[in-house]
Amino acid sequence: MSTGELVIKDLRAGIPGREILQGLSLTVRSGEVHAVMGPNGSGKSTLAHVLMGRPGYEVLGGSVTLDGIDLLALPTWQRARAGLFLAMQHPIEVPGVSLVESMTAARRIVPTEENVPDMDERLHTEAARIGFDERFLDRSLNVDLSGGERKRNETLQLSVLRPRFAVLDEIDSGLDVDALADVGRRVQEATEEWGLGVLAITHFHRLLDVLRPDVVHVLAGGRVVATGGAELAGIVDRSGYAAYS
Repeated sequence: MSTGELVIKDLRAGIPGREILQGLSLTVRSGEVHAVMGPNGSGKSTLAHVLMGRPGYEVLGGSVTLDGIDLLALPTWQRARAGLFLAMQHPIEVPGVSLVESMTAARRIVPTEENVPDMDERLHTEAARIGFDERFLDRSLNVDLSGGERKRNETLQLSVLRPRFAVLDEIDSGLDVDALADVGRRVQEATEEWGLGVLAITHFHRLLDVLRPDVVHVLAGGRVVATGGAELAGIVDRSGYAAYS
């Protein structure tokens, strides 16, 4: 099982002409689940984009390290190689490239555990664990898939690549009750199987009924304004964000 830390310290970032993250700090350790909640415009998705190095965002200050590695100095593919994974809020279609081809190429670049089983075997095993239709494995990535199927697809990729830390940007959106249970359970199991550290961005408490958070952070105005245990998510669910704005 891997051990390590993803440390975000005084992070300031945004788009040209607008600072969105205004000194955000938090630390995720291996095996921990941190939930990030907050109203629209609080900086949740910006945080995900900046961590993974999406073009169009500017880092204005602060640092992000993964076991001492300066992630902000690396291009996106090297951040993935260092062990960071992003499950996107809106997974894109990639016509002409199948999931099998994508994962096979990624495994040549992203370091993994020793004694890795056959790719085809792992894909089918992981697909079965989350109820992902095996017909989609050889089809173009996300083409003609529903929103829920795309989120299962993101979870499948996470399970196959086995990164050290995963940022889940509203992975619960578009999922019905059964799919939410499958996805949330698989991510929770990953924290125990290989020590995955999770930063789960969500609007809703329902994800956290399945994916059990060790820490809950509330964002407002680009900063962490409240931190607590799992009970904080319940308070926010009942009372809203008015007290944190």
